Amino acid sequence: MEAWRARLEQYLSWIQNEVLVPSTALQAVVVLAVFVAAWLSAPKAKALLEKPIDRAWFQRFVRPVVSALVPLTLPVIWLAGQWFSVIAAQNAGWPHHLIEIVVSLLTAWVVIRLAATLIRDKTWSAAITVIAWTIAALNILGLLDPTMAVLDSMALQLGQVRISLLGVIKALIALGVLLWLAGFASSQFERRMQAIASVTPAAGALFGKLFRIAVYTVAVIVGLQSVGIDLTTLAVFSGAIGLGIGFGLQKVFSNLISGLILLMDRSVKPGDVIAIGETFGWINSLGARYVSVITRDGTEHLIPNEELISQRVENWSHSNELVRLKLDIGIAYEADVRKAMDLAVEAAGEVARVLENPKPVCRLMEFGADSVNLQLRVWIRDPRGGVVNVTSEVLLLIWDLYRENGIDFPFAQRDLHIKSAVPVPVRIADGFTVEKGADPGAPD
Repeated sequence: MEAWRARLEQYLSWIQNEVLVPSTALQAVVVLAVFVAAWLSAPKAKALLEKPIDRAWFQRFVRPVVSALVPLTLPVIWLAGQWFSVIAAQNAGWPHHLIEIVVSLLTAWVVIRLAATLIRDKTWSAAITVIAWTIAALNILGLLDPTMAVLDSMALQLGQVRISLLGVIKALIALGVLLWLAGFASSQFERRMQAIASVTPAAGALFGKLFRIAVYTVAVIVGLQSVGIDLTTLAVFSGAIGLGIGFGLQKVFSNLISGLILLMDRSVKPGDVIAIGETFGWINSLGARYVSVITRDGTEHLIPNEELISQRVENWSHSNELVRLKLDIGIAYEADVRKAMDLAVEAAGEVARVLENPKPVCRLMEFGADSVNLQLRVWIRDPRGGVVNVTSEVLLLIWDLYRENGIDFPFAQRDLHIKSAVPVPVRIADGFTVEKGADPGAPD
């Protein structure tokens, strides 16, 4: 009990000497005054942020950030006012520990709310939340500087390069932020290139990939140099890294180079209808490592860029989008061939997707064993919309027109000739007869 009584007296003495003092009361008054000022000015600032601006660049780049800041108008203004009060107290030499606690808590809360609004990935949002609250707690307890000193002391010396745990953490945070900004900037640039009508899809994809590579490279260099890592000291490892890349990432870099070649020679582009191997569909996107091809059944195939360079590819819309379909038709020998050809052309003309120019034509191909073989040739301009559906629609109309006009589709006919040395009995309608040489008493 004596120990507990001594500890309680110590806490009460600390509260009396550190909390129940005029300086703490003055800081509380400053915090309350700044909050009231922020509360009075928040509605006007919120109305200013919600003011509609019809500029395209504002709607695309600034509006998402503004929408995230509107619910945080009051805490952001309060935080800005408290920062000014901390700076003023430091310059005047006044106590400001309570104001610093409020600033730490407000900063952590604003960062967490912005991260939850702007970052959709729950893992990254949770990581930012933990980091923000940890830094705020250490700062409130006065342990932030000692913790950073301990992390900096945990270092590894490699020649002239000193790698500390604090430097690694700073590098990871800087790289994460810079890479996120680089990804956002490159995505916006690619969307902008796709929206320009004068830029072809292949050129837009090429410029977008080159811009993405350049931005990510700059982000990595700036991120490493921002934490004091001299990139020139890493030159000694470049030979080993290059050798490892050459053997371990050969296919990856082959696909990267193949992707750049495809973009530069414009042999394929987004929207093209291609056939490679057993895959037939249209190109959805050109990636750095693969090409996304979507088939008519909705399956998305990720084909490595190297295969489009080394294999034979059928591009149905490379130079133009015109595609000719050939439909084979067989009619009976008794049918009127010229009328059948005219009816086939008439049926093709009733299908909306069949072009009038070049116009459909029907040709007599050959005299088959069971039928007269015709071939109807039609042109379409949108192979991405499907080929089999057009063929089916034309053939159904041909079926209807042929049945209305008495043109038959023949069945396969075969004549069977039996050669045998043994007489075969034959039954007739009014009796029976026996072939020569047969036994008359034998049953029929």
